[in-house]
Amino acid sequence: MAEASIPSVWAREAVQQPVGLSRERIVAAALRLLDEEGLAALSMRALGKRLDAGATSMYRHVANKDELIELVVDEVYGEVEVPGPAGRDGWRAAAEAAAGSVRAMALRHPWVAGVLGQVGLAYLGPNLSDVSGRMLELFGAAGFDAGEADQAMSAIVAFVVGTVTSEAAWLSLVARSGMTEQAFIESLQEVHEHLSETPAAQEHNDPARYREEGFAFGLGLILDGLEVRLSRKG
Repeated sequence: MAEASIPSVWAREAVQQPVGLSRERIVAAALRLLDEEGLAALSMRALGKRLDAGATSMYRHVANKDELIELVVDEVYGEVEVPGPAGRDGWRAAAEAAAGSVRAMALRHPWVAGVLGQVGLAYLGPNLSDVSGRMLELFGAAGFDAGEADQAMSAIVAFVVGTVTSEAAWLSLVARSGMTEQAFIESLQEVHEHLSETPAAQEHNDPARYREEGFAFGLGLILDGLEVRLSRKG
């Protein structure tokens, strides 16, 4: 009986060619396309046109669109910075920095928020594996055991992904309006007067700062819980 193959681009070696098309070129072109036109514009045909490549040569490197997304997601995870282990006293600031870096990456590439829950075995990629490994080291050095470190990382990543998904959708809506974020909010307030009474409207007229503060508040709640858990260890 033949052994079942693992359905991930990371489970096989990249095709090596001395010249011409390569996996790296395909990923770079896909990333440019996604950043410029969004997820809906991505297809193997559209990518082939950008690279002036036929389907046969494309599929030698990437079997389908799902594999392509795995590759590009791992590529942007290479932008994420995770501080080194900071021990019991510095773990919280390090975790904040790591979470903020993931958020910043996702806001630079808004399309990524829409695929993070649909990327199969993307975590096998070298960049995503490195980010995960460094975060586990951070929590381990703080005093969490292996299982708790994994759960702590999962809780923080889930919060970041959930927050960024909403944030990216909002910013995409603003971008389509052709207005600045503040002007767009003001236009909504003119139509829906009750929006001018929300905390966001009353506190200040800086929507980017308000989003930053909301992210920091939610992340702080998770870190507070982890800190309490860690304190019980003595």
